[in-house]
Amino acid sequence: MITPVLLAGGSGTRLWPLSRRSYPKQFAELTGPKTLFQATAERLSGEGFAPPVVLTQSDFRFIATEQLADTGIDPGAVMLEPEGRNTAPAILAAALWVAQKAGEQALMLVAPSDHVIADPDAFRHAIAAAEPAARAGRLVTFGITPDRAETGYGYLEPGPEADAQGVVPLLRFIEKPDPAQACAMYESGDYLWNAGVFLFSAGAILAAARTHAPTVLASVETAFAAARADLGFLRLDPEAWSEAPDISIDYAIMERAETVSVMPVQAGWSDLGDWEAVRRANPGTRGDGVTLSGPATAIDCRDSLLRSEDPRIEMVGIGLEDVIAVAMPDAVLVAHRSRAQDVKAAVSALKARNAAQATDLPRDHRPWGWFERLVLSDRFQVKRITVKPGAALSLQSHHHRAEHWIVVQGTALVTLGTETRLVTENESVYIPIGETHRLENPGKLPMVLIEVQTGAYLGEDDIIRYEDVYMRLAGE
Repeated sequence: MITPVLLAGGSGTRLWPLSRRSYPKQFAELTGPKTLFQATAERLSGEGFAPPVVLTQSDFRFIATEQLADTGIDPGAVMLEPEGRNTAPAILAAALWVAQKAGEQALMLVAPSDHVIADPDAFRHAIAAAEPAARAGRLVTFGITPDRAETGYGYLEPGPEADAQGVVPLLRFIEKPDPAQACAMYESGDYLWNAGVFLFSAGAILAAARTHAPTVLASVETAFAAARADLGFLRLDPEAWSEAPDISIDYAIMERAETVSVMPVQAGWSDLGDWEAVRRANPGTRGDGVTLSGPATAIDCRDSLLRSEDPRIEMVGIGLEDVIAVAMPDAVLVAHRSRAQDVKAAVSALKARNAAQATDLPRDHRPWGWFERLVLSDRFQVKRITVKPGAALSLQSHHHRAEHWIVVQGTALVTLGTETRLVTENESVYIPIGETHRLENPGKLPMVLIEVQTGAYLGEDDIIRYEDVYMRLAGE
């Protein structure tokens, strides 16, 4: 069986304001009712596939497992990267796990979890066709047949002769080209896009790492050996992990190895690397090139994307052409289609101004549910808090703020000091500064309350945890 390795630790900025560091695009519903992460997991599940190995950050671990559970997929392992070190360390950590659990001959399919594939059957067929080469020790990458001259992707140059299954020796990797190079490569028909998807045995990639990236492998081996279990997650050792070079698998190994092959694929692939890619992946049925999402209306518009992520915000475009407009509750992006790749520059500018919108969404997801800030002032703020059925916040206290809770849906089980009581809809409770307290949802439906905080300091770090069923570390 092939073990899927889902890379889900990235925090891309080119789909701001929807994708942010606190909740990146792989966990968002960009192209349908499933998130990109869920769609990737489903695409690589079923007959012939073992439970997936997930590589992600600690902040996203509960989001990843909850989204997998919603699709009925039980992961083989969820490995937590202490910090982002690019794809080479992450993939090698997964290879060590696969080799330990299934042996070095076991195959692993590495896939980013934020890509779209319109034809999953064609993609799975390509995987099956590439399997014999991978079992023979080849490092197989998947190349996408281009449908345009694209400067946002790296390219692959395959060799002239394919094997019986269509797998071709890879001659070279090519960096993202300028427009003239992209046009020339597209018109020649001799090049493929680099999809960043790989199939190889655990032993083959580890052997290649020993030859071409021994420093990377040594750090990862130490981090893996010292990893510790935490509520079903596997935390890689942070000290050893920090010593691993920040390098991609392409640079570290694939561009240097002599056993690399490429499997050409036509499956409607996109990495959704910017809003223009999202527009192309959601062409709509209007025939005018306009993609609408959420409460959005286009009047006499062409080749544009209009997207509202808040039901309270009506997005209306009149006479627009080649425009991208995305509205969130706390931020709005308006850009020309040709500048879609430059959105990350806007994020950098917001970071320079210390704007919270650069990295944080108004809705903050936690393992017990989520909260959304409704009003923020100097000495008070108002939040809406939703607690999942059976979930509980930590037993905690605050140095600088008091809290008022008003239950508006469901029933809350509230611990206040040494007392515990039920608080039902339209009832409230007051938590003084410094008082130990906990909030739980004993019901079978989500519980919603309005929280009013008052005090001199309202930061999320004003918290002392005494008990936490999620075993979160300091600062999580």
